[in-house]
Amino acid sequence: MRVKICGITREEDALLAVSAGAWAVGAVVCSQSRRSIPLRKAARIFSAVEGTAITVAVSHSKLYEDLEQILAIGPDAIQISHPHHFDDRDVLLFRVVQRGDPIPSDCDAVILDESHGMGIPLDTGFARELVQRSQVPVILAGGLNPENLGVAIRGLNPYAVDVASGVESAPGVKDPEKVKAFMEACRRLYA
Repeated sequence: MRVKICGITREEDALLAVSAGAWAVGAVVCSQSRRSIPLRKAARIFSAVEGTAITVAVSHSKLYEDLEQILAIGPDAIQISHPHHFDDRDVLLFRVVQRGDPIPSDCDAVILDESHGMGIPLDTGFARELVQRSQVPVILAGGLNPENLGVAIRGLNPYAVDVASGVESAPGVKDPEKVKAFMEACRRLYA
């Protein structure tokens, strides 16, 4: 099972995620999120794990100028919630969707995220529909933690899961025990 640990604000947390087996690490930039960090800090985090996990720059910015600056720090992927169009891109594109949104196919994956790092539980009914209807891989997010992971994704078979608040001791600070417990829960579910 692929796991993206998001809302990374410190290099040591990115290294923790990778050592625990995370497939991807996400840093929030150019955003009003309480986990948003400066671009130069995200670049250092991405550099620390380069080649060991997919680095994802997460933004809810509607400004094209922000996206240009985000792309300039060299993430492997960009995760956006607005329908920006990219003509030529050298990064993976993850589009965030929620109920009522059209399901995009002009991307490498869609992320069902109605929580945005706030711990709001995943809507499994909509998640099931999205996994069945999407033409691209689906990543599930929203209130996931080691205790509810199995119930939230049982029978859905998503491409990946995305966790932020469910493995934190404080916003943007990852808890090593929670990260390990989440990864162990994933391994048990997909063994």
